[in-house]
Amino acid sequence: MTREPRAVVLKRVRKRFRDVTAVADVDLEVHPGELMVLVGPSGCGKSTLLRLIAGLDEPDAGEVWIGDRCVDEVAPGGRDVAMVFQSYALYPHMTVAENLGFGLRVRGAGPAATEARVNEVAGVLGLRGLLSRRPGQLSGGQQQRVALGRAMVRDPGVFLFDEPLSNLDAALRLETRDEIAALHRRLGTTMIFVTHDQVEALSLGQRVAVMDQGRVHQVGTPHEVYRRPANLFVAGFVGSPPMNRLRLVRDREGRLAGGPFVFPGGSPHREATLGVRPEDLTLAVVAPPDPDPNPEFTATALRVESLGSEQRIRLDGPGEAAWVARAPSALHVTAGDRVAVSVAWERTHLFGADGGRIGAAPRPVRGSRP
Repeated sequence: MTREPRAVVLKRVRKRFRDVTAVADVDLEVHPGELMVLVGPSGCGKSTLLRLIAGLDEPDAGEVWIGDRCVDEVAPGGRDVAMVFQSYALYPHMTVAENLGFGLRVRGAGPAATEARVNEVAGVLGLRGLLSRRPGQLSGGQQQRVALGRAMVRDPGVFLFDEPLSNLDAALRLETRDEIAALHRRLGTTMIFVTHDQVEALSLGQRVAVMDQGRVHQVGTPHEVYRRPANLFVAGFVGSPPMNRLRLVRDREGRLAGGPFVFPGGSPHREATLGVRPEDLTLAVVAPPDPDPNPEFTATALRVESLGSEQRIRLDGPGEAAWVARAPSALHVTAGDRVAVSVAWERTHLFGADGGRIGAAPRPVRGSRP
C-alpha cells in the first residue's frame, strides 16, 4: 500500500526567530520505517524542527535530507511528506469521503482513482461507515482518524505528526495513540511524532529524542532514555513522578557525601547530584516498639496519594526538597508515619556539576555520616 519508507537526516540544523534560537545545531537521524518521537517542554523547538523537515520553515544553517536527497531547496509539496496537525483542519462543508480525497483531486487524480484510494484508506482506518458524514457529525477521535486518512491517501514516504492528540480527552488519547501505533506496524512508514507528554512519548516511540532549548539532549529507546538518562534535564523531564535528587559534595577525604550518604573512595568530582527514581525506593513502616530495620535512612510520610494499584508517598528528606516514593497499595502508610527507606543502588544515577551523567552511585559506607 505504501511506497518505500524514507530516512530523515538533519545535519547541524539551526533556526532563529529574531533573538530566539529555536533550533540549535541539531544532528538527528530517523531510520527508514522508524517511529521517532520528539518530546520536550513547550517552546523547546520540537514543532519548529518538524516544520523544517516539512519545508514550512527554512533553516538558517545546516541541511535537511529526506531519503537520498537534500531537500533544502525543495518546496513542501515535493518533499514526499504528509503532516498531521494538532487542529484537524477538516473542511466542514465536505463529507468524510470528500475530505479524504481533496488532496488527490487537487493533484489531478481522476474520480475513479480517487474513489478507489479513499475506500482503501477508509478501510484501513475503519471509516467506511462514515464516508457520507460531515465533520460536525463525528466524534473527536473520528475526526482525528479522518485527518490521518487525509495524509495517508497521498502515500507519503514520511508522516509528520505535530501534537495530534492534544485536543482529545484522556480516553480518546489512549485509543488514538494505540491506533497510530497499530497503523505504523501495518504500514511500516517513517513517522516523526511531536508531543510534550513524556508518557505518550515513551509508550509510542521506537526511539525518543528529548529536546530542550532548541537542543536534542538524548536519543534512545524508551528504556534507554528512562533508565540511563544522559543528563539532569532528561532525568528530571522523563518520568512521573520525577526523579528524586540530592546534592553531594566532596568531603575532607575526597569522598562524595550528602544527607545520610557517604560514598566510598576518593572522587575526582568536587560535587555531584544523586538521582533516585521513586520506584527504586523500598519502604517499611517503623513501629516504635520494633527495632530499626537498618535502612539507608528513615523519614516521615508527609502525604500519601492512592492511585489504586499503587500509592505515591511524599517523604521529608533527605536534602532540602521532599522525596517521592512509589509503593504497592498493600503497604499501609498514612501521613505522619515514620518509614524506613532502602535504595536500589544499582539503579541509581550520579550526575556531575555540568549535569552530565557519571554513572550509577556506589552503595554508601554504612554508619558514616558527613
